[in-house]
Amino acid sequence: MLARTAMGDRAAFGDLYAATSAKLFGVCLRVLRDRDRAEEVLQDVYVRIWNRADRYRVNGLSPMTWLITVARNLAIDRLRSDRAAARRIEPDAPVGDTETLADPGPGPEAQAMAADERAAVLECLGQLEPDREQAVRRAYLLGDSYAELASAFDVPLNTMRTWLRRSLMKLRECLAQ
Repeated sequence: MLARTAMGDRAAFGDLYAATSAKLFGVCLRVLRDRDRAEEVLQDVYVRIWNRADRYRVNGLSPMTWLITVARNLAIDRLRSDRAAARRIEPDAPVGDTETLADPGPGPEAQAMAADERAAVLECLGQLEPDREQAVRRAYLLGDSYAELASAFDVPLNTMRTWLRRSLMKLRECLAQ
């Protein structure tokens, strides 16, 4: 589907969206923790995929890994830009009406499935060394950059990249069991 999308095939792009949008929305939602912002970023993700599908290269990674990386990176970019914007806003600024809306969160079935997945991920995270676990949490759940993590853990930047890469490989092995 990605190859056909790269050639401008709208039907393939529609099929790609249907097959992947729920997963990519989940990635965006996990990083941003806000449904509206996650939906906006998801739209940007698919615009980027449409414009850059030709950049995907078969290199041992699955197409889904590439798509998740695109979604995660855009969500983190949005999170960082929102943080920067929040620093510029007055702390006493009035809050909009969004706090009074009904909860658009997932229903009971989705919550139960998410709880099972969460338990598996937490179990696997617990098998990492404590500093590696904390680095993974900060990088992939809070959106800290490699440079911020390297500074926080007082290690060289390339060491932090190695920590994260090896930790993700261990997590993948653990979750596959």
